[in-house]
Amino acid sequence: MAAASPSSTESTRWQWENGFAGAVAGFATVAAMHPLDVVRTRFQVNDGRVSHLPGYNNTPHALFTIARYEGLKGLYAGFYPAVLGSTISWGLYFFFYSRAKQRYSKNRVENLSPGLHLAAAAEAGALVSLCTNPIWLIKTRLQLQTPLHESRPYNGLHGLHVSGVLATGLELKKLVYAFRLNDDALRTILKEEGWTALYKGIMPALFLVSHGAIQFTAYEELRKVATNIKSEKSSSEATPEVLNSLDYAFLGATSKVIAILFTYPFQVVRARLQQRPNRNGIPRYADSWHVIKETARFEGVRGFYKGITANLLKNVPASSITFIVYENVLRMLKLTRRDV
Repeated sequence: MAAASPSSTESTRWQWENGFAGAVAGFATVAAMHPLDVVRTRFQVNDGRVSHLPGYNNTPHALFTIARYEGLKGLYAGFYPAVLGSTISWGLYFFFYSRAKQRYSKNRVENLSPGLHLAAAAEAGALVSLCTNPIWLIKTRLQLQTPLHESRPYNGLHGLHVSGVLATGLELKKLVYAFRLNDDALRTILKEEGWTALYKGIMPALFLVSHGAIQFTAYEELRKVATNIKSEKSSSEATPEVLNSLDYAFLGATSKVIAILFTYPFQVVRARLQQRPNRNGIPRYADSWHVIKETARFEGVRGFYKGITANLLKNVPASSITFIVYENVLRMLKLTRRDV
């Protein structure tokens, strides 16, 4: 059997380096911004007609109210599935995206066109959505649990037992409890609603693929412009190495704002579909079209942008962090590879 060619080995290694860099970036992002994610989700589903969610005047008021009445547990509700989902999502996204770009660039001398960047990002986003939708649904359900919630909360009664391990320390207790909580959420959803419930919101999630596609296309094109500008000023070769962390922060933030403005209504539709059914097991919304009609009827256009302030506060800095970490981890891996 013929050995793999050096170029093939190099290509495979590069793909996994992209995946690893994306996973590290995703974890750093979630850890820093999760309380704003909780606020955003609660604003998104609050149509003024639900009784199990407190009313919040604005983002600071929401953060203060949750911290006061629910503590850190409320601000970090759904944190573990968020970490898991984000780490897996970013890792898979960068991996699939780099593979798609490589496939589209075969037999091409010039750089990929914006259209091919868009296709690569859309392909990666669709695959990631299909893999991770159950994780995001569990995260949304946990974030929406409040003291006013009518249904039995997901509390780990059917999850893992912790007897015999509590004495080993508080941190281990918290970790095991977190796994119990998430395990109970998954088991309860499967028992009460069936496995198809794990894919509620998948249609708007697939439409949200355009978010990543728009963001990555904008990022790639803005990076080219920034690289050319800085290279001309320094009279050096036009390579990404001329950019620094501040440049990556600006590029990541700008590309994220562009994507959010175009795609935010899909996030609202998805969050409302993923709410837990009432005590009788009846979902609040039947499908995506039902959400759109009801939201437009009772709230107007404004309803499709509820929570966007928290979303911008969370995602614009988060995108900066993500791309700073991603580019620097990738650069570090390149240097390590050269030294081998």
